Amino acid sequence: GVAEKKKSSSNVRLGNLIGYVLFPFTIALREDALDYVRSAKATGKRKKASLEAIYTYFMAKTFLKLFGTKLASFPTQTTLWFSNVAGPSEEITLYGHQVAYIAPTCFGQPNALMIHVVSYANKMNIILSVDEGIVPDPHQLCDDLEESLKLIKDVVIYKGLVDCHVY
Repeated sequence: GVAEKKKSSSNVRLGNLIGYVLFPFTIALREDALDYVRSAKATGKRKKASLEAIYTYFMAKTFLKLFGTKLASFPTQTTLWFSNVAGPSEEITLYGHQVAYIAPTCFGQPNALMIHVVSYANKMNIILSVDEGIVPDPHQLCDDLEESLKLIKDVVIYKGLVDCHVY
């Protein structure tokens, strides 16, 4: 489990190293729901192969050291932040209490919309943080995201691209 990995990897640096990646967010209607996945996967592969995340991490760290938190708080006018965090694949405990779910959030950022997607123990949570002046019905947005993911899952199952017995 997680405890064994922490013990066995004593020379591995643990902690958060955050870089930024500018990712195009395309809104379009497509015939095949998997076209969204194919497009995002191709773009993600190109981004991972580039030095963008490493460069933005280095720049953020440098700006913070040189100018402090007031001037180094970029980007300041983003529309959407999206985080995708792979959590533990097995259930964990914290101080003897079983963790039911993980739901990160962020408050006070100058963004219209923040979407956090976190997997934990074969479950996925979608957490939205919105400016209600721009996104008046965040519950509908969350329902739409859930429905989109269900459509993609149904196409994968229908085309026989996965051998899955739990739905």
